[in-house]
Amino acid sequence: MAVLGGGIIALILGIIGLFAWFGDFLQVLKGIIPIMLICGGALATYLGYEEYKDKKAMEEMSETNEDLKQEVERLRKELEELKSKKEETKSEGEKKE
Repeated sequence: MAVLGGGIIALILGIIGLFAWFGDFLQVLKGIIPIMLICGGALATYLGYEEYKDKKAMEEMSETNEDLKQEVERLRKELEELKSKKEETKSEGEKKE
């Protein structure tokens, strides 16, 4: 309940202060807006650069994934060939006995 009362008092004092010192408020606003624009622009530039780096990394990763898939397929075929050779050798050994 105390927080509600304090909030209402702060709201009323803020509105009275805004009307009483409106000229000063505009003066401060003129000083704050350029700083806010600089900080916002710097933040947007940084986030855009990070997004660009992430996109570039994803493209490189997808290329690497394709290379790895091809390597896995090649190794799978080689393994199948080795298995078939082993079975042939095993069956030839049984025939000799």
